[in-house]
Amino acid sequence: MNIASFLMPKSMVTYVYDDFSLRQAYEKMTYHGRTEVPVITRENEYVGTLREGDLLRYLTGHMKKSDKNQKTLDVRDFESVFVREILCRATNPPVCINTGYGELIERSITQNFIPVIDDRNSFIGIVTKTSVMKQLALDLKQVQYEKLFGVQTDMNCIKVN
Repeated sequence: MNIASFLMPKSMVTYVYDDFSLRQAYEKMTYHGRTEVPVITRENEYVGTLREGDLLRYLTGHMKKSDKNQKTLDVRDFESVFVREILCRATNPPVCINTGYGELIERSITQNFIPVIDDRNSFIGIVTKTSVMKQLALDLKQVQYEKLFGVQTDMNCIKVN
């Protein structure tokens, strides 16, 4: 099975650049309703995934270091900190465009999306957990149908609700 059939192209993905300020990244994530987004460089290289938890960890750490009498948070504090400074690069590693279906299933167990890179290490899009699970459901329906009726089926004839 070709990974391209699962691919959501970069043009349809919400992502942030590693040189975005935390404020820019937070605003983009909030606007698009995302809790995690791929992070890429201006040269289109995938560098990691930014999660709401990363922002929260920075925020709580920043508040601990700030003046104890200060009760409010100043958004300007988050304009001078960049995504690359808080990004944990070890999480959510990318797969190559020629990765197999089995690898996608395994990654979908622990990742909401799987970043995809091409042969030049350029970010080209993501594979969502939902798209992998839908295909898995189709495969399961086909196996059940074949077992029940003892016939081979065409995958395109079976629909998932």
